[in-house]
Amino acid sequence: MRRREFIKLVGGAATWPIMARAQQSTMPVIGFFHTGEAAHFGHLVAAFRQGLADAGYVEGRNVAFEYRWANSQYDRLPALAADLVSRKPAVIFVAGGPPGVLAVKNATATIPIVFVSGDPIRFGLVKSLSRPEANLTGIGIFTPSIGSKRLELLRHFVPSATVVGFLLNPTYLTAEDELKDMQEAARAAGLQLAVVRASTPSEIDAAFETLAERRAQALVIGASTAFTDWRQQIIALTLRHKMPSIHFQREYAADGGLMSYGNNLADSYRQASAYIDRLLKGAKPADLPVQQATKFELVLNLKTAKALGLEIHPQLLATADEVIE
Repeated sequence: MRRREFIKLVGGAATWPIMARAQQSTMPVIGFFHTGEAAHFGHLVAAFRQGLADAGYVEGRNVAFEYRWANSQYDRLPALAADLVSRKPAVIFVAGGPPGVLAVKNATATIPIVFVSGDPIRFGLVKSLSRPEANLTGIGIFTPSIGSKRLELLRHFVPSATVVGFLLNPTYLTAEDELKDMQEAARAAGLQLAVVRASTPSEIDAAFETLAERRAQALVIGASTAFTDWRQQIIALTLRHKMPSIHFQREYAADGGLMSYGNNLADSYRQASAYIDRLLKGAKPADLPVQQATKFELVLNLKTAKALGLEIHPQLLATADEVIE
């Protein structure tokens, strides 16, 4: 899907035809709230909408959408959440990390909320997975200790590496947990971990200079919605420095990163749409247990491997969920 077409699709109520606006008062409205930027999450929005379409919901016919995108500007979250709640949607879907869910949770105690988010209990989204209580439920991303798996996959390309970099966004809620996981994995593998931190585009440039100075031979990219928004910059830098890298979301590999390994978010978004269907039919969030996202995917980019002068091991090709040529 082209960027212009996608922005037109998800840009919000301002792009709707006048007739669709008039119909909004007679059909349920689904709020869509995301901490990232619209143009960077096209396939996830498509998966979410397809899940609803499979359940019989067609925009403009029997349902309307209200979109809010924070563009990784976390200080805007409370105001955006309050604005969306003021539109009185029947249900709100929230993704892009716990901060967005918390902002919407703080904005309404009555409108049902369906989330795709990291550990819902740890971040105070729900009190119980089996019976969430209040007005929230959804899909929990309980990422297990996958640092060792990412290092294992990365070392297929650089088996002799002794120093591996780790790019971390210190402002992201799960940053410290992920850092501990990577430190343990590196220690177990007998590797030196060169940790660099960045929370702005300029800091990302500086982080790669530091990695070069520390002679990192490969790189793991930490989880961060902002990193996803800035992934073109990150990908370009990995290519410039000829640094094999593994990313946490499919979008990176699709846009030119060497590979990604992490939760299949498209599957989680489809799962969330099924819960929205049940809520629109009268179910209560408290009666819908928080589900666990268990599907992981490995995506490889052959073109990037070739550009870096790397060969992909046949075993890696055989286990990949998707290979981009």
